[in-house]
Amino acid sequence: MKNLLSAVFIVSLLLISCSKKETPGFAAEQEVRMQYDTAAVDSFSSGATSIDIVRQIRMSSQNYQDSIKQAAKLQKEEQKLKEELEKENKKKLEDEKKKADTEKKQKSSEIPSATGTKSE
Repeated sequence: MKNLLSAVFIVSLLLISCSKKETPGFAAEQEVRMQYDTAAVDSFSSGATSIDIVRQIRMSSQNYQDSIKQAAKLQKEEQKLKEELEKENKKKLEDEKKKADTEKKQKSSEIPSATGTKSE
């Protein structure tokens, strides 16, 4: 009986000592996420950048992208205007050529009639 009682005592000590222990404060604690004023993981590293500077960089890059889009738009408008001017110039040249051709035809048709009247 002494052996049985001592064996139960030793087994119970082993079960108690080997069981999972939870601290009372562990369940109450939650993961706390701290918000820092730097963008780098380590705020004391040499590459750490302030949130304000990161915001300025993003804003300036957005402004840069906007200016590129605006410049491309202006360039397209200028190209359209140049094409329209070229078309107008071509039309004017064609009109002038047509007028010159009609004048030549009129002059050439007047010349034989003028020579015909002189000879008669």
